[in-house]
Amino acid sequence: MPSSPAKFVHWLFASGQASAPAQAPRRLAARWLFLRVLGLIFFSAFYSLLRQVPGLIGPDGLLPAQEYLQGIRRFAGASRFWYVPTLFWLKSDSRSLLLLAWIGLIASVLLVLNFWPRGTIFVCLVAYLSFISALQAFSSYQSDGMLLSAGFISLFFAPPGFRPRWGERHPPSRASFFLLLLVWFTIYFESGIAKIASGDPEWRNLTAMDEYYQNGPLPTWIGWYAQHLPHWFHVGTAALTLALELAIVWMALLPRRFRIGLFWLVTPLQIGIIITSNYAFLNYLVLALGILLLDDEYLARFLPRRLLEDPRNLADRAQSSASPRDEGADHRWATVRRIFSSSGLWVAAFFQTWVFYAIAAQLIWMMIPQVPLPTSPVSALEPFRIANGYGLFAVMTRGRYEIEFQGSNDGQTWIPYPFRYKPQDPREAPGIYAPYQPRFDWNLWFASLDNWEQNRFVIFAEERLLTGSPSVLALFAGNPFPSAPPAQIRAVVWQYWFTDRPEKRQGLWWRRELIGLYAPALAHGPDGKFVITEIPQPGQAIRR
Repeated sequence: MPSSPAKFVHWLFASGQASAPAQAPRRLAARWLFLRVLGLIFFSAFYSLLRQVPGLIGPDGLLPAQEYLQGIRRFAGASRFWYVPTLFWLKSDSRSLLLLAWIGLIASVLLVLNFWPRGTIFVCLVAYLSFISALQAFSSYQSDGMLLSAGFISLFFAPPGFRPRWGERHPPSRASFFLLLLVWFTIYFESGIAKIASGDPEWRNLTAMDEYYQNGPLPTWIGWYAQHLPHWFHVGTAALTLALELAIVWMALLPRRFRIGLFWLVTPLQIGIIITSNYAFLNYLVLALGILLLDDEYLARFLPRRLLEDPRNLADRAQSSASPRDEGADHRWATVRRIFSSSGLWVAAFFQTWVFYAIAAQLIWMMIPQVPLPTSPVSALEPFRIANGYGLFAVMTRGRYEIEFQGSNDGQTWIPYPFRYKPQDPREAPGIYAPYQPRFDWNLWFASLDNWEQNRFVIFAEERLLTGSPSVLALFAGNPFPSAPPAQIRAVVWQYWFTDRPEKRQGLWWRRELIGLYAPALAHGPDGKFVITEIPQPGQAIRR
């Protein structure tokens, strides 16, 4: 252990051969793989935003970013830049939204190609945070926080340089590697704690998985078959989930062979979730973080043999490739570089320590809420969502409800607007869309579990459909009123169930029952304003 504070900071936070002794497990391959997958996940995130963001927060969208930011500006003043960190303070029209999505998309491709990893990660982070800060109700997902957290820590985890290859001269620092594994650990462990703390009887009785596959936001056709597996399978997977999240994940602290075994335990679980559910990129990111449980000695059997070389040989090779001009740099330039490197090291140490405290404090509060730890370092980071608490599936959904928008010209015949992703036609098989994230379809699932007053975007969707907004219509699979918007719009709610095997043989994937009106139905009044033509009856609102 280093004897002085300065040496300790270098030992913990520096990225270089001096901070990574030869006898330490090397993770060049694990880092290389993780960063390539991180780039692909960012690509999927920006690609989905590129297709949806005008309809979500564009000037003619459901929750226009411009109106939202103007309201924040009036009340927050100069502090708005901290509490709502987004580049859209400069401009938030449709062109700016699409431009930033394209910039993020291009940066993610360059990250996949291993071009300037730290720079491209920074661009992806700034662009993605800008969207998350402006998306309002369409960014309330834990997966967004996971990606921002992993991306921020990866700024210090990634090797420097424009073409670093494997990054032999700059192996991962101890702190950045530990923080990424800590994020991976808290996703599992805090979700397990949340299940116990919630008091949900379905977890206590191990019945949480009995209807899990049909009640999630966007099931897949494979989920239909998983739903019909024997009851003992559902009991076993519920018990395994609790055991894995609360106990088995601690194997990450054990010697190497246990960590490798843990990787092969959690990976099939994540693959199973991916193929039976559409949780966007969430499980892909958890899967990618799990790669860090492996080291080069294990991964080299699947990757180039040069990773088996002694790290001192790799360092000598990298050093020998330096140009004579680099070796002959004058003393003043070398001094500037040392000062810059030292300052960067202390900045990295500050931010990584801050993130560690925020993550650790939330973990401690989840287990022992009364612990008197300072809260200001945690709350100060909240707008950036880089240090989060997790609680996946703390309470299981006890029914599947679907909101459907319908239009009519006579108030008698109602024609539904077809969705792109969420269940609607009982004869249409549920698809596999992840890691693509259809935020509109996803939010409608959450809205169906509550009332419309808490989900005002449903009313705004009715208004935009009445005016024929092209950007909002693009969120749907088609427009049943191509000539002109309908005279009336309503949102109704159905309850859905997976069919049984005899019904499936008739081509039906779903059974459904109409519950009633979800939100007030709207029409154009004589003066051109919207008028309410019908309101939901008491008792029609759906709750968890």
